[in-house]
Amino acid sequence: MKRRYIAILAFTTMFTSCDDHEMFEKEMYKNEVSLISSDDHNVFQEVVQMTGGEIIGYVAASVGGTHAPEKDLVIGLEEDPEPLKEYNWSNFDAAEDLYAKLVPAGKYELLDDKIIIKAGERTGRTMIKLRPEGLSPDSTYFIGLKATDVSGVEINPTKNTVLYQVSFENAYASQITSSRYTMTGIKDGEIPVAANKELFPLTHNSVRMIAGNETFQSTEAAFAKTAIILEVDEDNKVSIKPYKDIQVTQLNNDPLYPNMFRIEEAFGRKTNVFLLKYEYTISGVTNVIQERVEMQVR
Repeated sequence: MKRRYIAILAFTTMFTSCDDHEMFEKEMYKNEVSLISSDDHNVFQEVVQMTGGEIIGYVAASVGGTHAPEKDLVIGLEEDPEPLKEYNWSNFDAAEDLYAKLVPAGKYELLDDKIIIKAGERTGRTMIKLRPEGLSPDSTYFIGLKATDVSGVEINPTKNTVLYQVSFENAYASQITSSRYTMTGIKDGEIPVAANKELFPLTHNSVRMIAGNETFQSTEAAFAKTAIILEVDEDNKVSIKPYKDIQVTQLNNDPLYPNMFRIEEAFGRKTNVFLLKYEYTISGVTNVIQERVEMQVR
């Protein structure tokens, strides 16, 4: 009797082991599709070099499994604002002034509402047209997308969304890395001044900067009061304009501060340099600034 029980147990164990092996094989071999992103809220960051026109970005998907698919896999893409709501609440709770924003509809275009992973391949992608000119450098922008099954494809439930982050930069400043320039100059013709200045990209050829040696405060009200725009033309001449409320007039014909941008090279290093002269008024007080604003870029 004891031998009979042992035989039954061995027989049962053998079939259980076979079932487990079949399940393992099935899991290993199945082609499950995921949208490519980080593990932090499924974010994928696209760093856009502003050009003044449309820029192409990509949303990509990959397929798992032991072998590449034997036939084309097609997944649908649809816009979905829910992942951004979860991202904002998780990161900022009720502090809505810190919330990331959806890219405005007129600033992008999803060129295809599906991604195709070709037979024998592991990845596929679709294009997005981006128009970043005019986006605020003070905000974080996302396009929320969700993968949908349109042809019987198995989609990874934890990687079926992506927060496609649009970050931008130009030749003078970046939204994602520090663009900290040093300023040295003269105030009102006689007072030496120095400061660190953070520059922010606005368009392909313009940046925002705090005037003179005014105190930097990272609020929209402070920017409206103290910030100016530096716009660089094709000849590297700089036009100085008000960002919002500040009164500013550029002063030309100073050979040392000719309102120009240039790249200086020395000992294998490159430095962005703005040479500026302007007059600005804040709260009824007017100052004249001559300044050299520079940052090593390589």
